[in-house]
Amino acid sequence: MSAREKLFARLRRDLGPPRPEARIAAEAAALAGEAPASRPALPCADLVEAFAARLVSPKVSGASVARIARLADVPKAVGAYCVAQGLAPAIALQPEAALAALDWSGFTLHAQAGGDEAIAVSKARCAIAETGTFVFHSGADTPVLLAFLPMHHVCVVEADRILGHLEDYAHAAAGEPAPRNVNLITGASGTSDIEGRLVRGAHGPGYLHAIIVDPRAAA
Repeated sequence: MSAREKLFARLRRDLGPPRPEARIAAEAAALAGEAPASRPALPCADLVEAFAARLVSPKVSGASVARIARLADVPKAVGAYCVAQGLAPAIALQPEAALAALDWSGFTLHAQAGGDEAIAVSKARCAIAETGTFVFHSGADTPVLLAFLPMHHVCVVEADRILGHLEDYAHAAAGEPAPRNVNLITGASGTSDIEGRLVRGAHGPGYLHAIIVDPRAAA
């Protein structure tokens, strides 16, 4: 018997006979029931408000928020951000169908981000109110470098895609094919390791701007 076989034989002996499936299911249900009580409280019950509050809090640096009523208003909101930041209307746009279908008149668009990219616009899979985090899955229409190379990263998310806690994302993604990369983006990149001075864009975008698409914004 090989060392590997001896190891697995000992594990099987120490673990004992398999537990009944019903018992495993009951234990899993009991653990799931404990989750709500152990979750940290959100700033407010409204997930959009809670997410926005966390995103602009001192704990999440270099982030700002804008709200629009329709996805069609994204180009206008991006244009306003470019004007406010003194940026040229030349953006690396995520090649995602909903974004590509918008009216980007007046912008110069490209799908790939270069090493000196000024601004990129992406549509997040979802967001997490607990931490002010955007979630991106890599894929054919989600180039990973859009979240790392630009100095300014504009992230678009629909209000109904904002989840309460991190485990809510894990539950929502359960059973789906696993992507090659999952990027959780919380605020802008920065470091104060050198002489205690904050340096933006140390290992990613120096500025993060959220555009929340919420029909209630029309009011």
